[in-house]
Formats: sequence, structure tokens, C-alpha cells
Amino acid sequence: MKVHDLKPAPGSNRRRKRVGRGIGGKGGKTAGRGTKGQGARDTIPAGFEGGQLPLHQRVPKLRGFNNPFRIEYYAVNLDAIDESGLDVLDPENMVAAGLAHKNGLVKVLGRGEISRAVTVKAHAFSKSAQAAITAAGGTVELVAKPYGDRRIPAQGNHLTNR
Repeated sequence: MKVHDLKPAPGSNRRRKRVGRGIGGKGGKTAGRGTKGQGARDTIPAGFEGGQLPLHQRVPKLRGFNNPFRIEYYAVNLDAIDESGLDVLDPENMVAAGLAHKNGLVKVLGRGEISRAVTVKAHAFSKSAQAAITAAGGTVELVAKPYGDRRIPAQGNHLTNR
């Protein structure tokens, strides 16, 4: 069988109904649109609701605010650090161990307990995590963020600088 031999099954493809071709044939005169009224005349725009305020105008837009200075962290908890079995954890080791994602900032959170002394290097720590790691005899080191501080530097009160 070749491509030029292919054809649809008999009866599966029906010809379209040709309406509005004179009163002599089926589908003549009003062409299936009934008599008079909006539907019998020209096209109705998509989304037209008969003069009622359309849905796309009733729905509010541009609500909310996206903070351009938001910093998103990958959370790594103490129980995951304890189970990892590593003595020195930095963002690269955490990615290799599957605790964090590549190219992301890491924040250590205080869920769970830590039973051994570990050195943890991360971009941020919660106070409870920091206290738990140091209580277990470990050390905590902050890693600098790759882009620095993205906030706009404060230059005094904008109301007094006139």
C-alpha cells in the first residue's frame, strides 16, 4: 500500500451542506437561520452577550503586585542534613546529594533534629536551625549571594528631600 492508495472509510467524510443557494434546493431562502432577528443577520462578535457587560470586561485585571526584589530560596531542613551523612555541606554538595536544586539559593530551616557536628554553608539560615547546628557542635557559614543585594539603597526620606 502506498500513500496515494490511502482514502477514508466509506461514509466517514460527508460533504458540507451548501446553504443559501436559492429556493429551489434544500437549505434555500433563510438557509437554516430562521426568520428575522439578530441570528438571521450578519455575524455576532465572539463574546457578545446581548448588550450585557461581557465577561472579559467584568473580570478585574492587573490585581496584585510582583516584588522585583523577592529572593526565592530552596529550603533544606535539619533532618535532611542529618540523613545526608556529609560532614561539610555547601550548596554544591547539597545539589549533588539531591537536597537542593542547581543554580538556586539555599536556606537551612529548623525542622527536625541534628545529632552530629556538621559544617553547613548556605545563603541563609533560620534562627532555630542556626541554634540547633551550633548546639550540636557544628558551625554555620553564610555564603554570599551571587548577585549581591538587589534592593535600592536608602537615600533618606523622599518627603524631606524637596
